[in-house]
Parts: sequence; C-alpha cells; structure tokens
Amino acid sequence: MLKHSFLASVFGACLLFTGTAAMADVTLSGREATPEMIVRVAKGEVVTVTRESRDKVARAYAVLLQGAKEGQEIYGLTVGVGWNKDRKMVDAKGDLTPELMEASREFNEGLLRAHSVGVGPDTEVVVVRATMAVRLNNILTGGPGVQPHVADTLLAFLNKGITPIMPSRGSVGQADMTLLSHIGLAMLGEGEVDYQGRRMPALEALKAAGIEPLKPFGKDGLAILSSNAYAAGLAALAVHDAEQMLATSQLVYALSLEGLNGNVSPLLEDVANLRPFPSYISATNELRGLLAGSYLWQEDEKRILQDPLSFRTAPYVLGSLADSLARTRALVQIQINSSDDNPGIAVGVLPKSEFPQARRGYVEGGAVLPTANFEPLPWVIAFEELGIVLAHHTTASSERVLKLNNPTHTKLARYLGTGNTHHAFLVVEAPLMAIATENRALAQPTSFDSRPIAGGVEDVGTNAPFVVERVREQIENSFTIFAMELLHAAQAADLRLKEHPERKLASSTMAFHDAFREKVPFLDTDRSMTPDIVAGTTFLKGYLTKDD
Repeated sequence: MLKHSFLASVFGACLLFTGTAAMADVTLSGREATPEMIVRVAKGEVVTVTRESRDKVARAYAVLLQGAKEGQEIYGLTVGVGWNKDRKMVDAKGDLTPELMEASREFNEGLLRAHSVGVGPDTEVVVVRATMAVRLNNILTGGPGVQPHVADTLLAFLNKGITPIMPSRGSVGQADMTLLSHIGLAMLGEGEVDYQGRRMPALEALKAAGIEPLKPFGKDGLAILSSNAYAAGLAALAVHDAEQMLATSQLVYALSLEGLNGNVSPLLEDVANLRPFPSYISATNELRGLLAGSYLWQEDEKRILQDPLSFRTAPYVLGSLADSLARTRALVQIQINSSDDNPGIAVGVLPKSEFPQARRGYVEGGAVLPTANFEPLPWVIAFEELGIVLAHHTTASSERVLKLNNPTHTKLARYLGTGNTHHAFLVVEAPLMAIATENRALAQPTSFDSRPIAGGVEDVGTNAPFVVERVREQIENSFTIFAMELLHAAQAADLRLKEHPERKLASSTMAFHDAFREKVPFLDTDRSMTPDIVAGTTFLKGYLTKDD
C-alpha cells in the first residue's frame, strides 16, 4: 500500500518529567510539534516532554515571580482581566507571604469558574485531547509563565486518560477562554471528566488516577484559559485530515480520467511550463507519475481533443489546494510551537532599547511583557482561503461525476449501467450535489463577523473555532464527495476495460482500484448505494495512512 507523503517520523528517546529515560510515543518540547504529533496524542498515544523544556517552564515562572516581587503591574496576576484590568487584585510587591499566596489562589480559582460559560454539545474526546496537547506544548515554550505543576497536570491528564467535559461553543476566537476554563475546572477537581471511557466527577477521577488537584497561583488561571488552544487543536486535526483527503483525491481524479478516456495533454511538462505557476507544475508532475503506464498515453482515435473543464483544469485545482494547505500547515505549526499568552514571559532576554517604556517589564532572567499574541488572524485567514479552495475542489469533483454518467462524454452506458440495471448511478447525483452545495456555503468567510464585548475593550474577534470547524466539515464532506466520484470512476474504468481488455490502467490507479473493489463491488444490478458511499468514504480516509 502507498504511504502518505505528508506523514513524518519525528519521534525518539526523551526524558519524562521525573527524569527517567524512556522511549516516547510522542515527545513535546515546545519547539517541534507537528499536526501529526497532535493527532497521535489526540488518539491516545503516550506523551513525554524533554527535561530542557520543563526547566524552561520553571525559569519562566521565576521571571514572573520576580516581576511581581518588584511591583510590576501584571495582567491576570496583580491586576484583573478584561474590563477589570484597572482593578488591583493581588499586591505582590515584596515577599510572597502565605496570605498573598492564598489571595492569588482564590483569584485564580474564581477566574476559572467565572469564565466557565461554554455552551453547546460536549466537545469530542479526541478534540479535547488535541486541545490539551497543544496547550501543553505552548506551556513548554515558557511563554505562559505558569507553575510547573500546570504542565505536570496536563501531562498526567493526557497519559492517564482524563479528558475534561468541555462544551464546544462560546469562543469568539480571540483566545478560547469560555471553553478552556472547563479544562481548568477539571484540574481543580471540579466539573466532570471522561476517565478512561467513563463519565464521572473530576475529583473522583483525579483520586483514582493519583493526581493532586491544582492549586493555581500567579497567572496560572489566565494561562490555562486565555489561549487559542481549542481552535489550534481543531486546526491540527483539520490539516492532518485535509492532507489525507488531498492525497486520495489525486488518485480519484487520475482514475476518473482513465474512466473518461480523457486527454492527458494538460498534464504535459511543456504545457505546464507555458504558464509556470509552481503549484500547477507540481500537480502535473504528480499526476504524470500516478498515470505512468496508463493506456491514456497510447493513441485512441475516439479520444476527444478537449475534455470538460472539471477534468482539464484539475491540476490547477489540486495545485491550489496543495499550495493553500502547505501555507496553512506552516502557520498552524507556528501557532502550536509558540506562546499566545498575554502577558508573555521571555526567558533570558535583555532590553533592546534605553527608552523607559521599552525597558518596562524586564527583570533579572527575562521579561514579563504585555502582548496581543492571542490574535490568531494569520492562520484563521489561511483557513478561510483553504475553505474556498475546498469548495472549488469538490465542485469540480461533482461536475466530473455528472460527465462520467453522461454517454456524450464517455461513450459508455448512461449512468454507467449494465444490461442488468435500470437506474445504475442515476440518483447518486442528488446527494452529491446537495453536499457540494453545503461545501460552497461553508466556504463563506466569517472571521470578520464579531461585535465588541468586555466593555468595548475586546472590540475585534476572529471566530477562529467556528472558521476551523467549518473547514473540518468541508473536509468530511469532501471525503464523501470523492467517495461518490470513486464509485463512478471505478465503474467507468471497469466498463471500459471490459470493452477493451487489452488496455491497462496505471499501476498506481490499478492498485487503488483493486483495493477499493475489495470494499465495494462492481455495480451489475441496482442496489442501495448508501452502504457503498459509506464504505468508500472509510476507504479513502484509510488508504494512504501511515498505519496501512
């Protein structure tokens, strides 16, 4: 079976928090996480972290405390948050007394409880785990400035199967505060969790797993809830799935072209060089490779000169999707390997200017710096572009199906039927067009549709989770649409080869076709197509995965 070219081997030996040497399933360090690593954690693999990264967490926390001791005004620690940023909450100037520690703990716990206002259905376990994996990796950068116990608790949750019950709605995409706070509640031993497949009170699960409830201090509460980890977790899952969909859709298109008896001229190197968009050149290179050895390269006097545009322009669409997806992946990797905290802790830095305002926040060992790093717009915009390209991609696929059903284009039987069918693939066109329409609707931009909140201070938003969720829905729809195209492509190829047994499919498309036929047989008599579409969708999701 072919292997997914996007999957990478990035795992190796590392150290547990305790310092014990071990072979890690997934190693997080705050620097090198990929969407595939986040997906593996989301699906249940064990996580370890490097000693270096945990040391950085401790150093960052020390910088934060030093800033507080020197009387700095620190958002979320010494003063309130949002519209309450003008209210002094904890006076940390001088020694950190037991009274001050208790006051900070009460403030942090209240912060988490007050922000736990998520609504809607519970988030899937796999998404919550992706969220926690992203946030743990963010914390390992040192930027959040939390107690090491915060990182320890997230790591324990992931490795011991504790998944907080977290609502899925309520974030405006300028940090997922209303949702991530529910993870914070579980860390306190409050709310409910899924513990190894069973729903129960969080405190009960923590006791069963031998985990001490978190006693937050400093800016722990703010760091837990004020990040885009939920949207970024969704983004990592989406990128991973989109890459799988792109790879399999290339094969579906190649088999469709063979089923059509299409013209390969638009794939020629000299044609691509006439208009050398890099993504177009790359797509034609890949498609020529997939079609190597195909009968399409042989002469056929019945082959038409110009195929319908959905076939002819496919390299542009595939190339545009690959291009958009590569940009999106790169931006998501920056997001999951950095800190989106306000304030952010920079470890081991010195002032770059003598101006008083530029030096403000610097202490021995680093700096506590106000930021706007919770702004996810760079990668949210990339997802909106990706959604638009996906709509083009599935629209073209649905149009190719209509052409394969039409004997004017294929010179095969209407709706790819046989002598034993009456309807064949006639009615498949209805759900195909319905889902393609959904994908076009889901592609409409929504990142700018926000209203001011928090006394007008938070006056812009990105709706990041909503944007990414829509793209994820498009990806799921795309698998279904391409499964329907594959039904037609395989049928057309079979009918054509029955007419011309001497013809051969390309080795790549033949392997793809044969593997599909193990799941979905040739349509010789009318039958319900729903099971075939479901089987085809499942087949496409798994055909090129690393585990095959």
